[in-house]
Amino acid sequence: MSGGVEGSSGATRRVVTPLLYAALLVLAALTLLPLVWMVSASLMPAGEATGSPRLMPRTVTLAHYRTLFTRLNVARAFANSALLAGAVTAISLLVNSLAGYAFAKLRFAGRDRLFRVLLAGLVIPAQVAMLPLFLMMRELGLIDTYWGVIVPGMTSIFGIFLVRQYAFAIPQSLLDAARIDGASELRIFRSIVVPFCTPVLVTLAIFTFMGTWNDFLWPLIVLTGEDRQTLPVALANLAGEHVQDVELMMAGAVLTVLPVIVMFLALQRYYIEGIVSGSVKE
Repeated sequence: MSGGVEGSSGATRRVVTPLLYAALLVLAALTLLPLVWMVSASLMPAGEATGSPRLMPRTVTLAHYRTLFTRLNVARAFANSALLAGAVTAISLLVNSLAGYAFAKLRFAGRDRLFRVLLAGLVIPAQVAMLPLFLMMRELGLIDTYWGVIVPGMTSIFGIFLVRQYAFAIPQSLLDAARIDGASELRIFRSIVVPFCTPVLVTLAIFTFMGTWNDFLWPLIVLTGEDRQTLPVALANLAGEHVQDVELMMAGAVLTVLPVIVMFLALQRYYIEGIVSGSVKE
């Protein structure tokens, strides 16, 4: 009797598993189709993308990319975005990891109460805080400077929360042993905490880089000079002037998404590990 049930279950799996994989492949293809067409359209001659729909170009050309980097000076905006995203990511990783470790493993007066206040800030929409933040940046003289973008991104409540949850898994006995051996808190953080938290720090780096790279509204508000525009702002301005140049706009879109995709593919192993392990509870 049990053999019949197991045989039926095995037959069901042999039928269901290929169907499941086929469905996943179809969903993956539908997800990738817009990205494939975006890259393909960026390589088409002018006007071809707006004619009869085509997935692949008849003739491959890099003219639109040359136009972006020569005549339209998108190279400066690309460099600005790379500079700001890199600086915000590096500084926020340091600040968030220090704060997250402190909230998880260091005991000080009002620690839990302060953390609850921080968590309450997560429910406040970012757009609500933009006006007071802009006024603060103006008083500090940071309007139309790179620091006007870097300073607000130096830390985040989500980043502190993510590192804190992960840092709970660090064995307290390991930290105590290091303190008994005479290690300073900075040495403990550098030699124990950072290597242990590498997966979640890589995850946070991806989130931070993507958020800063793709941010449009805050750089639009705080960076008024054309020579400091980020790539999303520069492409939005180009869209108003070249709205009919679909191939040119697709080339700009490829420039926007390519660094993020490359970064994610290079670090996806750490990203998945960090997401899975970040659910550790106190």
